[in-house]
Amino acid sequence: MIGDTERRDERRLATLLLIPTLIALSLVVVYPILSAIARSFFDDPIGRSPTFVGFDNYAQALFGYDREDFWAAVGNTLFFTVVSVAIETLLGLLMALVMHRAFRGRGIVRASVLLPWALPTAVSAVMWGWMLQPDGVVNAVLGTEIVWGGSEWPAKWSIIFAEVWKTAPFVALLILAGLQTIPPHLYEAAALDGASAWRRFTSVTLPLVKPAIVVAVLFRVLDALRMYDLPQILTGGANNTETLSTLVVRTATGELKQGYGGALSTLTFLFVFLCAFLLIRLLGTNVFAGVKEAAR
Repeated sequence: MIGDTERRDERRLATLLLIPTLIALSLVVVYPILSAIARSFFDDPIGRSPTFVGFDNYAQALFGYDREDFWAAVGNTLFFTVVSVAIETLLGLLMALVMHRAFRGRGIVRASVLLPWALPTAVSAVMWGWMLQPDGVVNAVLGTEIVWGGSEWPAKWSIIFAEVWKTAPFVALLILAGLQTIPPHLYEAAALDGASAWRRFTSVTLPLVKPAIVVAVLFRVLDALRMYDLPQILTGGANNTETLSTLVVRTATGELKQGYGGALSTLTFLFVFLCAFLLIRLLGTNVFAGVKEAAR
């Protein structure tokens, strides 16, 4: 009886502690989502009362006269996500391997590598905008005269450069945490078996650090799919660099189309949810199978 009473008290305390968090999440997450969904079924032109239009806003975005802007934003979002996350994962793995090694000044190196991630994204965007000027640091180092914001592909790559510089340290930090959990005796056993450095990396390090890589990729994909700061500050969405987030903000606040903006934000939410679901199913399959195999 005493044990049951203690468990009930613990559950009651846990519920009381969760209530403030649930209220906060409802206010900042659930309510805005439901509000955007409800607003998406109305047309609210300036100076007139909102009119119920059903799924017309969704049809306009997907198949109507605004479909080119929407699908271009989808393509740009996917392009920025795939390219930037792929580069960040490779660079993050390399940085994590370097930081994991024992050498003098390792703490200073780790701190300096993480500095770009610690900077606010808006600050990074302004800094890169200055460096990517025609007479800026990047052209001076490369010996070129590229107008990075003047055409489509230089503008897109300038966003990717800034994104990779900003977030690759975050990937490195997560992978480094995974590397530090690998037992040293596995490397010793592999070395005694005559395994080369590359063989130890592919047979021991990579399988055991795969869960950390999956988590890093998942976090980065979800973050990149909602990219707003960098394209907005660097290009303003010009030269076919508009993402879904910048399109939603431009429509809802710049053009004051609240109903259509609500439809776009709902479609963006569904798009990110679908990408996250597919990514978890793809990357999460048999993640720990390689860990068990390498640990044997």
